[in-house]
Amino acid sequence: MKTTEYLTATRETEKITGIPCRVVSDRPYTGRTLQEATRDYYSQDAAGNVWYFGEDTAELDAHGNMLSTEGTWRAGRDGARPGIFLPAHPVPGAAGQQEYYPGQAEDRFQVLDLTSRVSVPYNTFTGALRTKEWTPLEPGVVDNKYYVKGIGTVKEVTVKGGPFEENVLTAVRG
Repeated sequence: MKTTEYLTATRETEKITGIPCRVVSDRPYTGRTLQEATRDYYSQDAAGNVWYFGEDTAELDAHGNMLSTEGTWRAGRDGARPGIFLPAHPVPGAAGQQEYYPGQAEDRFQVLDLTSRVSVPYNTFTGALRTKEWTPLEPGVVDNKYYVKGIGTVKEVTVKGGPFEENVLTAVRG
């Protein structure tokens, strides 16, 4: 079954640990059924680094009823800390932690290159940032993500372990 994910950078902000964060709505559908409703919280510092401060996640059943909020975390609560989602000045080989909530959210990244060519249904890009991403919570699973300046993530693909997943940008609206 085909999955479609809608990411919307809303006009809404919320303060987390005193830092104003932009709310990004993430809504994946399988067919016409909404699977999850997530609110992600991002902020950019004066140097240009994009920080990830947490997410509110609601997994839904086929009727829209909430099944679980597993994966929900906020920086400043229960030992959770924000992480750098994207560095302002990425350098190949540089690595970091994107999120940290012990046992729940421990995603990490390493910059692989800054000059990737990536084709997705929306467009073909050169000069894309390519990262390797993984979490100790899913040992052996590695994804590559491609980011384009001014757009964000345009492709995510499993390159090792786990079930194969590929997400690609098909449209930009607004």
